Amino acid sequence: MNQVRSKTKSDAAGKGRADAHHLPTDHLETVSSWGGVSKSLSYVYRPATADALHEVLQLARRSGRSVGLRGGGNSYGDAAMNTENIVVDLRRMNRILDWNPETGVIRLEPGVTLSELWQYILEDGWWPPVATGTSFTTMGGSAAMNVHGKNAYKAGPIGDHILEFDLMLASGETITCSREANSDVFYAAIGGFGMLGIFTSLTMQMKRIYSGLLDVETTARGNVHEMLDYFYENTGRSDYTVGWIDSLAGGRMLGRGDVHRANYLAPGDDPAPAQTLRLENQHLGPNLFGVVPRSIIWMFMWPMVRDTGMRVVNQGKYLMGNVSGVKRYRQPHVQFHFLLDYVPDFKRAYSPGGLIQYQPFIPKETAEDAFGAILALCQRRGLPNYLTVLKRHKPDDFLLSYAVDGFSMAMDFRVTNGNRQRMMWLTQELDEIVLAAGGRFYFAKDSTLRPEVARAYLGDERIAAFRALKRRCDPDNLLQTDLWRRVFPDK
Repeated sequence: MNQVRSKTKSDAAGKGRADAHHLPTDHLETVSSWGGVSKSLSYVYRPATADALHEVLQLARRSGRSVGLRGGGNSYGDAAMNTENIVVDLRRMNRILDWNPETGVIRLEPGVTLSELWQYILEDGWWPPVATGTSFTTMGGSAAMNVHGKNAYKAGPIGDHILEFDLMLASGETITCSREANSDVFYAAIGGFGMLGIFTSLTMQMKRIYSGLLDVETTARGNVHEMLDYFYENTGRSDYTVGWIDSLAGGRMLGRGDVHRANYLAPGDDPAPAQTLRLENQHLGPNLFGVVPRSIIWMFMWPMVRDTGMRVVNQGKYLMGNVSGVKRYRQPHVQFHFLLDYVPDFKRAYSPGGLIQYQPFIPKETAEDAFGAILALCQRRGLPNYLTVLKRHKPDDFLLSYAVDGFSMAMDFRVTNGNRQRMMWLTQELDEIVLAAGGRFYFAKDSTLRPEVARAYLGDERIAAFRALKRRCDPDNLLQTDLWRRVFPDK
């Protein structure tokens, strides 16, 4: 296994041969969900090439273990966990294979991060067509989860910008998939959370830009009705729109918050595009306000991540936005997009129990009532969430799609030993509200979805079609994760 590495060992460190039951213990590591609520031991391998990846699949067969895939490890729940089995960390497969700065078409390996991608293409006048809230997601993981950004209502998910990909099946065979070739696998592997095969290369179309800046507008809105109205009025003339909701406000102010929208600059709008497109004019920098190291900000957040502290923070944030009225300014792409990177390791402020995220997607016809009911229920149960993000979406053609012609509301919940069971009960109640509203769920953020809920929103026909493709691509069910076993258990 000369190109497969453990976390701290060189290639020579794992020479112990696996038999039918045992794997080298120097590959045994603790693997955690991004939110830190779930942890387990797995045998972690880090192949750097497709050949080394094939070796891991062969090793798994010899040892009788299943294989789960992991990119940047940014899934809030158990999507990249495979307890007591093999986890393949793909971050070392991170080469740019081909780039055409004239057309914006790029071919890359699955371990390339969003950060590496935008830095590679920016100075040629291109930007990733879909950007998540953190730049540390990998392109393989993004495709497997079919991630979206603040422009989902306009650009769709990342799968809409993938032209083709090479997929290594569990057998070791590699097939090329596009909208014309192996199209059924194409539309199922994107969003199929790694259960049909392993992306070994992805060919994607980037977005042409003419400035390193965006025109941004921010404003406050007094309740959920006003928030949604702003989206309806402005998404048609905005390239990006995102809302923040104060989940602790109630009564007539239920769902109040701030909305940010942004537009690309047209050719000629930026007097110095060569400067604003330079990498050094995009980075967040190591310090907040040029003084406080970002790496320690989570420590100051920790005592505030409680109901009382967040009530003060949310009240202050809303009042500042409300008093200042509509603000317009220009902002670098990186500063607008990667809000989660402003505070490195901000999740540590939720320690020691960690956090989960609950993100329902609700059709526009029922969104206002459903979101109001969700926010009110969380308050009644004494379990308000501390970060709530509102986005607009449109449907897509992928088999396990979460998208609707409507909205999503992503909610971060602090988990403690004292509220863990109540959190599970709450999410089950929330599931009923979402299903009654015709809603859907997102595997990248999920920690609590039950099989019966997945069946209710996906439908038996879609699940049967996905299972049929899995039997074809992975007849021995070698590719598995904790998420797969939890949501789609063997019948």
